[in-house]
Amino acid sequence: MVSPDLNISSPDKPTATLEVRVSAEMAGIRFDHFLMQCIADSSRSCLAQSIRLGLMLVDGKKKKSSYRLKADEFISGTVFQATAPEIIAQKVPFDILFEDDSLIILSKPPGIVVHPGAGNPDFTLVNGLLHHCQEIADVGNQIRPGIVHRLDKDTSGIMVAAKTATCHRLLIDAFKDRTVDKEYVALVFGFLKQKNGRIVAPISRHPKHRQKMTVCDEGKGRYAASNWQVLEEYSEGCSLVRVQIETGRTHQIRVHFSSFGHPVAGDMLYGRARNTRKYPRQMLHAHSLTFIHPISGEKLDYSAPVWQDFQEIVDELRCQKFEKIMEFT
Repeated sequence: MVSPDLNISSPDKPTATLEVRVSAEMAGIRFDHFLMQCIADSSRSCLAQSIRLGLMLVDGKKKKSSYRLKADEFISGTVFQATAPEIIAQKVPFDILFEDDSLIILSKPPGIVVHPGAGNPDFTLVNGLLHHCQEIADVGNQIRPGIVHRLDKDTSGIMVAAKTATCHRLLIDAFKDRTVDKEYVALVFGFLKQKNGRIVAPISRHPKHRQKMTVCDEGKGRYAASNWQVLEEYSEGCSLVRVQIETGRTHQIRVHFSSFGHPVAGDMLYGRARNTRKYPRQMLHAHSLTFIHPISGEKLDYSAPVWQDFQEIVDELRCQKFEKIMEFT
């Protein structure tokens, strides 16, 4: 999508900065659409405001959102940040798997948003973290203190959050450098032709449906890679798979599996047409994290049990005829 000199600032800083040169493949794209692909974590309104206020420039000059970029033009500037709302401590349920003075490893229930945002002002995981340990309030971004990675609202499972600024910075680097092993379990529609494999397909925001991501042509999205193994196959026409992701793109597993005809069961954004029965949510669970503790140097390897609603669906499917491919614990 872009040339290698992309440089988005650390989440420890309140404002994201961007320095990137337009590649030949991206020539002709609208200025605002280009920014949306470069900075997926920022809202469309904040990026539009950045352009209007002249915070984002093209070769040092202010341009309109509709401006069509040319190859080799240099985009630079900062992202407009709306005044952050006050985040209050609230009791929010989550299971603690490990905790020390530097970090906390937890299992997030389905249905809980990770941090406050549009439409979800409170009772998020961040509100719960502040209730559990108030010191996290000053760690990292003021809207999502302590957060170093995220799960979708309806994805359950394991997460790690930082309790100190130093640990936060080091964990951010570990995820960026891909030294954190992340494993998921998913129930997907259909039987995969191979029992294991690797998907490498770049992901970008959908050009029309801005709430969705999509697989795109090489050079027009962010690199994304997922590895899978089939664990079980059920007579109802779905499979339980283990997925290890090398990257952490927005909706990565959901987008990758939907792109080759095996959407996650219960996923109403990417697999609505295949949902012939009622699922409580998208059947996706973050099962384990393995990484080196950034302060102590200890190897941490923790897993979160599959959430009850997910387990009940699997148990029901197992009562029917199925083929067990390999063990999953």
